[in-house]
Amino acid sequence: MTAMSSVTEPGVATGEPPAWASAPAGPPAPQQDRFTRFLQRRWRESPVWAAPVAVLACMGGAVGYTLAVHPTEVDAGAVPTCLLKYTTGFLCPGCGGTRAAWYLLHGDLPAAARHHALFVFAVPFLLYMYVAWAGRRLFGWRLPQLRLSPTVLGVFIAVWGVFSVLRNLPWAPFTSLYV
Repeated sequence: MTAMSSVTEPGVATGEPPAWASAPAGPPAPQQDRFTRFLQRRWRESPVWAAPVAVLACMGGAVGYTLAVHPTEVDAGAVPTCLLKYTTGFLCPGCGGTRAAWYLLHGDLPAAARHHALFVFAVPFLLYMYVAWAGRRLFGWRLPQLRLSPTVLGVFIAVWGVFSVLRNLPWAPFTSLYV
């Protein structure tokens, strides 16, 4: 008969963790640049209402601009113009969005959808997302948050791309999408 030697794992008898458990988890986190640290510090120090008010001010500026310039009555070469349409004659993916916004602000949903159907589709979702975010941040409201998965965003961008190509095709029924 042979004698069995008792071999134990290192550290098991002493209660120490094994050697592999103390190895570093990965490379150290990279140091952030000064500008990023500055922005993060400003974000932490800013009042809770600053971000929702800033976004609301940007949206108000866009609405004010749209109402002031009356985009439905300007020529194709009027300033500001779409550089892609001006140089190539093709409609860009956002072409008609400002006119669609103008028609939405005036309550003409069919005309808005004619100028940019995907913009009209997206506006209620974007407004709800803003209200849910700002309401939670400012007032503690618990509105359900819209969580857009990468798949949903990818499908929306793909549909937008197909829409952009179709609206540039020069034969019926696609010519009805030209604005």
